[in-house]
Amino acid sequence: MGIEFTDNSAQVKAVLSDGVRAFLYESGGELQSQTMRNSRVDTGQTRGSYQYKVSEGATESAVHIGSNFQNAIWEEYGTGEYALHGTGRKGGWFYKDARGRGHFTKGKRPNRPLYNAFNSLREKLKRRLGEIVKSRLGG
Repeated sequence: MGIEFTDNSAQVKAVLSDGVRAFLYESGGELQSQTMRNSRVDTGQTRGSYQYKVSEGATESAVHIGSNFQNAIWEEYGTGEYALHGTGRKGGWFYKDARGRGHFTKGKRPNRPLYNAFNSLREKLKRRLGEIVKSRLGG
């Protein structure tokens, strides 16, 4: 009586890879939406600028969420005296807005829309990854 071994590792890896890919797209969309909801709105440009992109590699895949607007950095980390970790300019400054009106400011307080989106969804996303992988493996 012999033992027969069947190697299904390639199929299992393919199924896991498909599940991870599906999760990355789903979580990217969730994080993008939550970040947009967390954003302060003046003109809506920054809020609408958040995007996500999934990058897939042979051994590693990732989802990247962000904005190409400079204001998104200021929203996340703050400026001047309110900058995260106290690294901003001190003493304030004067600037003119897009309408030509002058303003004096000591900076902008960080709102942390992306950081807060991730923290609020972290446990939900962990559970969802487990659900997707389990369903793909027939569990």
